[in-house]
Amino acid sequence: MRAPIGDFDTATPAPDCLDELTAPVADAVRDWQGGVPADRILYVDTDPRWADTAVFVEHYGRDLLERSANCVVVAGKRGGETTLAACVVLSTTRVDVNGVVRRQLGARKASFASMETATGETGMEYGGITPVGLPTGWPVLVDAAVVDLPYVLVGSGRRRGKLLVPGKAFAELPGALVLEGLGVA
Repeated sequence: MRAPIGDFDTATPAPDCLDELTAPVADAVRDWQGGVPADRILYVDTDPRWADTAVFVEHYGRDLLERSANCVVVAGKRGGETTLAACVVLSTTRVDVNGVVRRQLGARKASFASMETATGETGMEYGGITPVGLPTGWPVLVDAAVVDLPYVLVGSGRRRGKLLVPGKAFAELPGALVLEGLGVA
């Protein structure tokens, strides 16, 4: 099948290639309950050597710069308690950790989670963390601009491979909360 965005050799419906995904991502695709059918979530094989955004878009299509999202794990702290959450913003923006995220989590302090925490808690590889398949109960904060796109390129749980996800599917993820201004220039 032809990918709806980017210059990929082939795109495969994620339910047809669960072995290419990490266990939590494969489980989430297998158990998908959203209004967007699971077979509209597509997997594309990519070379991990080209994972850096600038090199990636040069190789797989310049249009991807405006159609890619990053998923980062943040830790909000208040009174000795830590809340982990995921933030999904367009790759051309950065997460407003000290503003929108901190207020949304009701945290006194918010910061990016360490690599060990992010990978250990998600079961995903660093550089490939995706909002599909995150731990139960995690808030998934999604910038409204991500939801507005027809398709968005995001990690697959591994450094090799990406998911192409219909934008509105991000709003249907467990724990999802769509927010204006989460991603800032």
